[in-house]
Amino acid sequence: MKTSDFDFYLPEELIAQTPLERRDASRLLTLDKHTGQTEHHHFYELPQFLRPGDCLVLNNSRVLPARLIGHRPTGGVCEVLLLTDKGEGLWECLVRPGKKLRPGAQVIFGEGQLTATVEGELSDGKRLVRFHYEGIFLEILEQLGKMPLPPYIKAELQDNERYQTVYSKVMGSAAAPTAGLHFTPELLQQIQNMGVDLCYVTLHVGLGTFRPVKAEDIQDHEMHSEFCQISQETADVINRTKARGGRVICVGTTSCRTVESFAAEDGTMTARSGWTNIFIYPGYRFKVLDALITNFHLPQSTLIMLVSALAGREHVLAAYEEAVREKYRFFSFGDAMFIGDVMPSKAENGEKPAK
Repeated sequence: MKTSDFDFYLPEELIAQTPLERRDASRLLTLDKHTGQTEHHHFYELPQFLRPGDCLVLNNSRVLPARLIGHRPTGGVCEVLLLTDKGEGLWECLVRPGKKLRPGAQVIFGEGQLTATVEGELSDGKRLVRFHYEGIFLEILEQLGKMPLPPYIKAELQDNERYQTVYSKVMGSAAAPTAGLHFTPELLQQIQNMGVDLCYVTLHVGLGTFRPVKAEDIQDHEMHSEFCQISQETADVINRTKARGGRVICVGTTSCRTVESFAAEDGTMTARSGWTNIFIYPGYRFKVLDALITNFHLPQSTLIMLVSALAGREHVLAAYEEAVREKYRFFSFGDAMFIGDVMPSKAENGEKPAK
């Protein structure tokens, strides 16, 4: 299967640059994974596609405000992007301008409450950077850092919390698990009140999630690795859901990749943690996931390959073409999809579901 098989035309103006004022006001396109039938809704209508006995699996990772703007002692502006914590104040980072930030270079952030020294040079232009500070590093980072927004978002984010889910808890991601950005506390409570269980996994999203697929044959693509974990409590909820015939609905491709990485062949779950580089594309047999809530993804990306594994490439590309025609908003701050065995919501009223 070729990477070009997952291409589609996307006008640049459909790439959402800012979040909507109300999280759950985004649009929701439902796609029946069996028939390819689509309907158009809003995200606050999601409960009508859920059933008592289902469970939602949400990724509670929190985005690190990992983009630091500083200056060298000579005054030149520079940028440091935190990638991997090596311990004791040492981080693997991307830096700009690279020519000015060689080993030995000093950087000052804010009014000097945080400083750094470049200690080493790695492959791919990365640097080992040692940070110097007093107090708690994450608190200083919350004060000085900016969100590492994806490269296709050009607008400056006014409120960092809009690039966090309302249930984010465990700091560590370089990018948001964006399918969860649509939920409000009120919507989550409404879902629980109708008899749907909520459970949480953690997968720390790496910048590799934005890395394009350069291989012509998708099987030649090497996936990036990301750290993830699942508690016994969450494993128990998923196992109970399966046992009673409910659906496991993953919120986002990150939640999907976590449960599919750790599930036994029969779909049962136990508490686990570790690194995953699972690559899901058409032909994959899902062990746990029954339905998926997700945003609209980049052409030729591993993420559109994942959703195609669930609903079929032809169904997914047809739905994407329809979303473009209907001017849905794409990517991180864009609209959402519900992909699964969708019960036509309008059939009960004698109306014909929209196609």
